[in-house]
Amino acid sequence: MLELPLTFVQRPAASTTPRPWLLVLMHGVGSNEQDLFALSPQISERFYVLCLRAPHRMGPGSFAWFDFSIEPGGARSINESQEAASRTLVAQTVESAAQQLGIPPERVVVGGFSQGGAMALSMLLTRPELMGAAVVWHGRLVPQVLPHAAAADALHGRKLWVSHGTHDDVIPVASAQAICHHFADLPVPVTYREFPSAHEIRPSELAATVAWLEALSTTPTAF
Repeated sequence: MLELPLTFVQRPAASTTPRPWLLVLMHGVGSNEQDLFALSPQISERFYVLCLRAPHRMGPGSFAWFDFSIEPGGARSINESQEAASRTLVAQTVESAAQQLGIPPERVVVGGFSQGGAMALSMLLTRPELMGAAVVWHGRLVPQVLPHAAAADALHGRKLWVSHGTHDDVIPVASAQAICHHFADLPVPVTYREFPSAHEIRPSELAATVAWLEALSTTPTAF
């Protein structure tokens, strides 16, 4: 049994997998670790799936990685100390899980939906040495994280999946486009897809992501 700083649920990789991968997933605001865990049957058994619970309790079964507010003009402000503390906990969890499972960083993927996607992106930018790739579903770039970003050279060899809904009225599709714009100057290949959906992961988006993960896990990687 894994011993980790954050509450989690898990689906081990198939026992016959010689070189398993680790997929760490983070939910959005107001949800919990069971949310994305429901997707695990669709994910290759080459992956050890680990779904984390955010540390800030909002209500019964409802958690967040950090508090935020939206100003009248649409600008977002966040609780920066909560974000930083959550980011540290996620980094400790990812690193500890990989070590306990004997999975090297190049076979670790960190992903998430909505605020969880923002956390995954922040992890890629600030702690790239812990992972080989990141998945961002309907997320955004948190600008307060940029001062803590690693040097661009540290991102070599990493890969990024970004997908979003064209009808997302919670986090607009422009936020996903802004992620791609930011990474245009970084040595990280980005796979970007838009889907005719709202703030949700529809089967077509999940299938496309799973295909990307499958290709990722069957291609030799090296940093």
